[in-house]
Order: sequence, then C-alpha cells, then structure tokens
Amino acid sequence: MDVLINVFVALHIIGIASLLGGFLTQMKAMGAGTARFVPAMLHGALTMLVTGVALVGLNQADDNSVNTAKIGLKLAVLVVILGLVYVKRDDEKVEKALFGAVGGLTVANIFIATLWT
Repeated sequence: MDVLINVFVALHIIGIASLLGGFLTQMKAMGAGTARFVPAMLHGALTMLVTGVALVGLNQADDNSVNTAKIGLKLAVLVVILGLVYVKRDDEKVEKALFGAVGGLTVANIFIATLWT
C-alpha cells in the first residue's frame, strides 16, 4: 500500500508542477496584460483533485490519520482555482488580478501542504 500511496503523491506533485509551471510561463504575458490560462494549468488542477481524493482514500484505507481540516482547506482552495481556470480557459486574455489570484492561491496551497503539520 505504501508504494501505491507514494505513486499518487508523485502524481499529485506532477499536477502542482503543471499548474504552477503553466502560471510561471505566463508571467511575462501577465505583465503585458495578455496572460491566459494554458491547458497545462487546467490539467494540473484536475490531476491534483483526482490524486488528492485518491490519497485521502488510500491513507484512510491504510489506517493512517488524515488531517481533515487541512485537507478540507486544500480542497476548497483547489476548487476555487479549478473553477476560475475552467471558466476562463477559452478566453484570449485574463485580467491581471484574476490571473495573479490563481497563482497566489496555488502558492498558498503549496504552503498549506508543506507547513501545516
């Protein structure tokens, strides 16, 4: 079971890398006001959602404790990110504030995951 959990952790990290990487590739465009949500951001957020839910289930099945408050907060932040990226995915440009909010929420989700013990 540990190997399976570690595989899903790796996939979860790949999802956050895709979401954050997509954001970072558009930073220059954000400065020019032409940033857009790239498909990698949507796919990364979806990957995080699926693997996160799987990780909670696998950890509970393995009788590991799960911090439900932390997971609930991370899920809420991810749902907001996913909603924003999904709704605006076809727009040619996204407002700077909205695009920055997605990047900020992504970084906040990383800090929640790593600093909340």
